Amino acid sequence: MNFKKGEVLFFNKPLGWTSFKVVGHVRYHICRRIGVKKLKVGHAGTLDPLATGVMIVCTGKATKRIEEFQYHTKEYVATLRLGATTPSYDLEHEIDATYPTEHITRELVEETLTHFLGAIEQVPPAFSACMVDGKRAYELARKGEDVELKAKQLVIDEIELLECRLDDPEPMIRIRVVCSKGTYIRALARDIGEALHSGAHLTGLIRTRVGDVRLEDCLDPEHFKEWIDRQEIENDEDNN
Repeated sequence: MNFKKGEVLFFNKPLGWTSFKVVGHVRYHICRRIGVKKLKVGHAGTLDPLATGVMIVCTGKATKRIEEFQYHTKEYVATLRLGATTPSYDLEHEIDATYPTEHITRELVEETLTHFLGAIEQVPPAFSACMVDGKRAYELARKGEDVELKAKQLVIDEIELLECRLDDPEPMIRIRVVCSKGTYIRALARDIGEALHSGAHLTGLIRTRVGDVRLEDCLDPEHFKEWIDRQEIENDEDNN
């Protein structure tokens, strides 16, 4: 492998890790292994700390391919709790409101999900990395400032109900979503809750695919040191 010339690596991001931490961890162990102090390393699509799943990491000259990978279709499996919302639309914040769920049936859920197929408009979460007047939206939101973000168009190719437990003390659904770049699954959870005339927030999220890359193709970052120590390494750069 030649990490300066450029390699594309696939990782299954662990729960609680930031995307930034994955990149830093990978860079550290590559630099240690090839004996350099600096190396260009980047990822092709952020995953929230509370999400797990496929992350593509590029090194060296392969970082030029990051934008290409960002435009690949992504697949997620998301778990939503119905009848309650949080400011961040996930478990990063405590529940701020509860709503009735007695009227929700499996048939209503399935019918509601069909309204999210195709090209849709979505307002990103205030707790997101979107830029507002030169600052990240989450920086403003964490200070308690009102954040107004404009709706963006995106495409949802597939949405499937995998599980529906409405009789639980905390009613939940699990869905599979195939979508375009720029889709916030947390915001989708918010919008599904509103469309059900209730509320919802994300309690679990796995990115199961990016393009043709699936979870089974991915390395575990926590075992990356052992993996890279087994690899044959080239250090010369391609000057062509």
